[in-house]
Amino acid sequence: MLSARNQFKGTVKSVKLGNVAAEVVVSVGDLEIVSLITRGSAEALNLKPGDAVTAVIKSTEVLIDK
Repeated sequence: MLSARNQFKGTVKSVKLGNVAAEVVVSVGDLEIVSLITRGSAEALNLKPGDAVTAVIKSTEVLIDK
């Protein structure tokens, strides 16, 4: 169980593996959430397009612009 309250169920749209990091794009409704995680984590999770995942957002600040 995670303590983070901002959890969004979505679908992996793309995974781009680099030497050290992986960019993972998750579709959540009409929105896309982009996450940069380690390549090792992406491989351990065996992430691929179409996978059902939960994007967990834990942040010290959220910026709003108008």
